Amino acid sequence: MSGYLRRLATTGAAYTAASILSKLIAVALLPLYTRYLTPTDYGTAEVLFASVVAASIVIRLGVIEAILRFYYKGGEDQAKVVSTSFAALFWFSTVAALVALPFAEPISEALLNEPAPDLARIAIGGLWVLTLHEYLLTLFRLEERARAFFLVTIGNVLAAIALTVVLVVGQDEGARGLLIGSYASGAVFVLGLIVVHWRRLSLWVDRHLLRRMLRFGLPTMPAELSLYALNFVDRIIIVRTVGLAEAGLYSLAVKFAQGVNILVRGFQLAWPPLAYSIRDDDEARNAYARVVTLFVAGCAFFVVGMWLFSRWFARIFAAPEFFDSYEAVGLISTAVTLYALYMVQLVILGRTGRTEFNFPATITALVVNVALNLILVPSMGIVGAGIALLVSYIVVVALMYGFTQRLFPVPYEWGRLARVVLVSTALVVLGELLMPTDGVLGLAGRIAIWLLYPAALLIGGFFSAEERRWLSLLRHPDQLVERFRSLRDQPAAVDGQIPEAYEAGLMDEDSRV
Repeated sequence: MSGYLRRLATTGAAYTAASILSKLIAVALLPLYTRYLTPTDYGTAEVLFASVVAASIVIRLGVIEAILRFYYKGGEDQAKVVSTSFAALFWFSTVAALVALPFAEPISEALLNEPAPDLARIAIGGLWVLTLHEYLLTLFRLEERARAFFLVTIGNVLAAIALTVVLVVGQDEGARGLLIGSYASGAVFVLGLIVVHWRRLSLWVDRHLLRRMLRFGLPTMPAELSLYALNFVDRIIIVRTVGLAEAGLYSLAVKFAQGVNILVRGFQLAWPPLAYSIRDDDEARNAYARVVTLFVAGCAFFVVGMWLFSRWFARIFAAPEFFDSYEAVGLISTAVTLYALYMVQLVILGRTGRTEFNFPATITALVVNVALNLILVPSMGIVGAGIALLVSYIVVVALMYGFTQRLFPVPYEWGRLARVVLVSTALVVLGELLMPTDGVLGLAGRIAIWLLYPAALLIGGFFSAEERRWLSLLRHPDQLVERFRSLRDQPAAVDGQIPEAYEAGLMDEDSRV
């Protein structure tokens, strides 16, 4: 068990480090952007960014999800899996972009409630960039080459931010500057990654292999789209009911919630390769349960912080006209954590091959989301959208739990999870009821309450005996370092056996960070 947790922590840390650095840079620039962009400009760009992601999910047809499974599947030629999947996505994205370009004006009217064909054309080009960029980064994930993933991600972020600052601040390009800054720099990195992976790529498709990959991956596409639509439809409803400016506030709240999404993103990238590589079912069940418990406990700490400090985030990182964005930050942060739990269930379905169960869960959640947004947004604005998002994720996680427990029962540690929920809720309520909402005193008091979280878990009996031993080592750094060295020197020892991932050569010295 410790070996799997260490692998997840190692690759997840690299993915999370890339996300942390990129999000920190992006958040640091928010005071700049929000003073050169109106809420309407910001809302326009964010709606188009979300639209590109939604369209990319459609044209991928589940191929990226399939490669994560087929690459590790016994009897498959890994080289063919890579070359065929790249060829398929190259042609899917190219054809889709060419078909969409003549319809730029009606697309912009449908999304923004006003014509903006030039912005729509940039977004259509971004569709090609995003799809191939996601695929090429996935190749690093397959080999658990976390260092390469980190360097490429950070390089892309820095280039995008530099270009965006020039366009938004220097050239006063508004929403157009945000879009061009992101996708033009991304295109350069896509071309560079194609050169890096050139020997593994092809424009020719193995039709038999692609058909089998689509049989696995295609059922995940409607489910993934309907799930992402939870983060997309709400913005369209906000635009249509209360305007683009309110959509800008909601989008900024989503940006602030990236504090939790940093962890979720790292987990999302590291989890599927690890989860699929555990071939013994009983071992997988126990590993999944333990990972869920520890991950939820870690995320909850940051979620509590997002609830308690959302007003200060808005004051520090945004212009005054964006302050009301704080109202939805806590709700969105909680929903992001639930998304990570959905990812656990999704991998379990992938393990059983019964991916068709994903769609009923996600489409039900989407229907709930749309209904709640239509009911709540006109009167409650972005708070209503946040509530709708949170309830929708509760629905999808509950349904996925029901499906997966019938197919592949996992002994989740419900007692420990309940302790996390109770402690987190109590601290948020305590902070909101007792502490001021502004000033140094309010901030200091909320920090003190937030930092009670680990102690409250310890007192509440959350930590196991093994985890308490690890915590005790924190008081003796030299012993902790020695313990990590011993684990590093014996990487293959997992309950006395060699993990299949090491036998298959999935981790080498270059993969470790």
